[in-house]
Amino acid sequence: MKSSAKKSKNRPPIKTFGGDEQLRMTTPLNAVAALDFFAEAGLLKRVKRSGWWVAGIENPETVAEHCFRCAVIGYYIAHCEEVDPYKVVTMTLFNDIHEARINDLHKMGHYYIDFRDAEKKVFAHQVALLDKRVKGALQAMRGDYEGQLSRESVVARDADILECLIQAKEYVDNGYPVARTFFKSAPGHLKTATARKLWQQALKWDSHAWWQNVVKFER
Repeated sequence: MKSSAKKSKNRPPIKTFGGDEQLRMTTPLNAVAALDFFAEAGLLKRVKRSGWWVAGIENPETVAEHCFRCAVIGYYIAHCEEVDPYKVVTMTLFNDIHEARINDLHKMGHYYIDFRDAEKKVFAHQVALLDKRVKGALQAMRGDYEGQLSRESVVARDADILECLIQAKEYVDNGYPVARTFFKSAPGHLKTATARKLWQQALKWDSHAWWQNVVKFER
């Protein structure tokens, strides 16, 4: 124990990037705006994905949970489609950030209300006071995703759709047959070969099989 403690004292100090000069250049306004933005993102941990209510699911997943798995799926598809996985992951993580202010609106609501303008307005307000480098990067990412301008944006959108479809399949497997309704039109919007193949496999996939294979019962 003493020798390991002695060794730790001899370790070189951890170097920080930028140093005190960069810290002085970061204005309090930037720091507060960043913390506010982080808090707002945290609200998505409590915003429910409302579309599942019409399928009888009283306690569906949150927007944050959806975005997390979107990122995982997007990372996978990006490698298979040979595009930048980190750009895809960024798009999937920030895709629904506006729902912290206007909540998730299910597709019936979208039938009557054009939410696109509201989403754009919210996003503009959310990033307005952020560090200009962060603001610029997020604005460029958002424009790319909305316009489906790059291959990465197409993959990110496929990840979003496929996550919804996989979630629907899990709900069906858990006793909510009405969730199968989401199987009808969503698959037709998948653009990448990888996403389409994954969905075709998911149709005959048992979403509970993975954990049954790793459960060990002993007496």
